[in-house]
Amino acid sequence: MTESISVTKEHRPSHPVVFMFLVLPFGISAGYITVAYAYMFSKAGVSVEAIAALVGASLLPHVIKFLWAPLVDATLSLKKWYVLSSVITAAGIFATGILPIQASSLPVVTVIVVVTNVAVSFLGITTNGLAAYDVPDDKKGRASGYMQAGNLGGSGLGGGAGLWLAQQLPQPWMAASILAISCLLCCLCLFFVREPLSTVRAEKVLHTLKNMITDIWSTLKSRMGFLAVFLCFLPLGTGAAANLWAAVAGDWHASANTVAFVTGLMSGLITSAGCLLGGWMCDRMDRKLAYVIFGLLQVVCALAMAYAPHTEIMYIVWTSLYAFGVGLSYAGFSAFVFEAIGKGAAATKFTVYASLSNAPIYYMTIIDGWAHTHYGPSGMLNTEATFGAIGIVLFLMLLAFVNRRKKVVVTI
Repeated sequence: MTESISVTKEHRPSHPVVFMFLVLPFGISAGYITVAYAYMFSKAGVSVEAIAALVGASLLPHVIKFLWAPLVDATLSLKKWYVLSSVITAAGIFATGILPIQASSLPVVTVIVVVTNVAVSFLGITTNGLAAYDVPDDKKGRASGYMQAGNLGGSGLGGGAGLWLAQQLPQPWMAASILAISCLLCCLCLFFVREPLSTVRAEKVLHTLKNMITDIWSTLKSRMGFLAVFLCFLPLGTGAAANLWAAVAGDWHASANTVAFVTGLMSGLITSAGCLLGGWMCDRMDRKLAYVIFGLLQVVCALAMAYAPHTEIMYIVWTSLYAFGVGLSYAGFSAFVFEAIGKGAAATKFTVYASLSNAPIYYMTIIDGWAHTHYGPSGMLNTEATFGAIGIVLFLMLLAFVNRRKKVVVTI
């Protein structure tokens, strides 16, 4: 008599590189609208103000996406959400290619762009949720690096490749269709990721909401969760000066071609490399310390650029090093957040942190612009470095305080 033994095959966690491809549509959509599509409208004689309004409309859903992030954790499966958002994103990109590139198209285009970006925000939320569950803790740094590299790489594809295709092909819809198909093909990567078993979802909607709120509050009040919230508002590792490189290029006597190359394709590649290295480092050292080091590198880079000769070659060197530092910081922030949120309502929690982290990027861009007007290019960089240094000091002080509270033992 033989005894049958059932063996359950152990799940093999996803390789972090899978998430680089899963997040590509997020970057493709952003790059296509803000670079390729904006350029085509400008060549058609549409005003910069109107184009800026279109770009602003594309960014708005990503500022408030935390409002609908709970839907991902509370309904459907993560994979179903990914496929649904990918299909709508692809359809939106294709639709923009059908409409004529002229001012009269802007109202309809704006609606399509908003809907597309709402859809692709769900894709990003879903990808974060899948990574939180299906990547081991000791590899979440690398997953963060790959995801940020995929986001930036996708933006380069959507913007650079999208614009090149639009100029080479006889009809705009052809370039849009190629990008749309590329987004759909990323769904194939779902075969390499496991659908997680939700720990917050219940049969009744109210119970699910209660579980989610409890999980989010538990994360926010935990040591790592609180540190991550505090970090979201600090002027550390923001990369805000990169938003003004084109505007201040004249101070370094940089030509238009140099600016286009250094702040475009070259910057994307260098930043992606920084993301990959930053993610790798975060799996081999304390992620809090890693983020502080990455922020310090940006401070040093800003100071060096301020006091180095203001020549075109120095513009190329320091903006490239700054871009590498931005990649390090982005990967470091994501790795820190992944460590803080754990699992549970992971998609919602990561989105909350990601939305909050836009605050210092916004206010530092404003401050840098103000400093340039009043104190010149060197003053702008010195101001950014000063705020970065203050951010490092504040974070280290809070970290020391939290660690001291953790070690307190009360005797009776």
